[in-house]
This record gives sequence, C-alpha cells and structure tokens, in this order.
Amino acid sequence: QVQLVESGGGLVQAGGSLRLSCAASGSISSIYNMGWYRQAPGKQRELVATISNGGRTDYADSVKGRVTISRDNAKNTVYLQMNSLKPEDTGVYYCNAEGATMSDRRFRSWAQGTQVTVSS
Repeated sequence: QVQLVESGGGLVQAGGSLRLSCAASGSISSIYNMGWYRQAPGKQRELVATISNGGRTDYADSVKGRVTISRDNAKNTVYLQMNSLKPEDTGVYYCNAEGATMSDRRFRSWAQGTQVTVSS
C-alpha cells in the first residue's frame, strides 16, 4: 500500500557530492521513521542514516561528517546529502520508511534501490 521511489543516484568522482531523494506515496497516515541503507558488492546491507518524525538523526560512523539526512514531512520525502564521497561509498542505496496507514496498520516499505558509484 505504501511505495517508495528513489532518485539522485549516479556516477561521481571521489570528492564529489550527490543528493538522493526518496518519496513515499500511498495510503499513509503518518511516517514515524525514515532511513537510508546501502549494500556494496560482496558486503551485507548496512545502515547509513536514519531520521525520526521529530527530526532526530543517527549516522553510521563511516559517513558521519560527510552525510546529512533530512526530511520534508509535507512531501513525505527523505533526502540524503552526501559530500566528500569516497570510492568506499559505492553501492546500492535503499530508502525505507515505517509508519501507519490510513487504516491504522503499521507498514515498513523499501525503495527499489539506486546505484551510487564513486570513481577514484
């Protein structure tokens, strides 16, 4: 019932920046938390950043200081601003959101994933 669509991935040189966006749509009453995960080749999916409905954020140590997560509640959208990118940041980035539908059912949805490639 709740779908997430990502945009903003692509190829960037080391030291460059990218801004990922993820918009949720569907039968949404409220979104509690939103976050970004990534998966590099041969590695498990890892948490990049999360943000609560109150704006509280959490970051992985590997990206802290280079990445900023934010959200626009009016648009049901979460953003990930990534600066000073490194080749180690390469991977497929997945947005997720959890909350409640208009029928008061809890949901947890994932986006399709967007490729981020950082060249050296």
